Amino acid sequence: MQSFEETKDLLHNSSLYYLISVDMNSNYSYVNNRYHSAFNGVHGNLVGQHYSITMHEDDLDVCRRVSEQCFTFPDRVFPAIIRKHDGKGGYIITQWEYKALFDADNKPSGVFCMGNDITEFMKASIDLKQTKESLIDAKLTLAQIAYIQSHVVRKPIANMLGLMVILETMDVPADLKSIISMMTDSAKEVDKAIQTMANPS
Repeated sequence: MQSFEETKDLLHNSSLYYLISVDMNSNYSYVNNRYHSAFNGVHGNLVGQHYSITMHEDDLDVCRRVSEQCFTFPDRVFPAIIRKHDGKGGYIITQWEYKALFDADNKPSGVFCMGNDITEFMKASIDLKQTKESLIDAKLTLAQIAYIQSHVVRKPIANMLGLMVILETMDVPADLKSIISMMTDSAKEVDKAIQTMANPS
């Protein structure tokens, strides 16, 4: 639980990451300011409401299975991609890392999750795939690749890398090393996507 409290202090006002916790009754017990700004306008005050209120019903099973994995392997974090209602009839695509929470007596007390909005990235990936299919053997022009890299992909990876640099200069408690590892893994995934788009086959 101490690890989560320290993470809350670090990311409560984050402009990049969502941070939430859900109790053992599947109700929101905490949301940071970024999550509050994104979803409270759609669903009202989320704390105390069932977590399913924000998500696509087809993703509920994903959330349940990942949460079960967290308690089976409490020292690990587990990824999930979840669609959230945007209040306009559509969805925001979000990517998450889940970790189990335990109380002072080491009894399960909930799950905390750190995530971010990957809607633009996913749309760009779909657009890129459709473009590649329609062009058949033609290659994307250098201008198209440069646009995707600079406007869609480079901004979030630069933000993630910048945040990691800040964390590396801080006196970070040992309990937060897994959070830094999560951020590093996310940055590497996006970096791999950049390389793929720069060299489409």
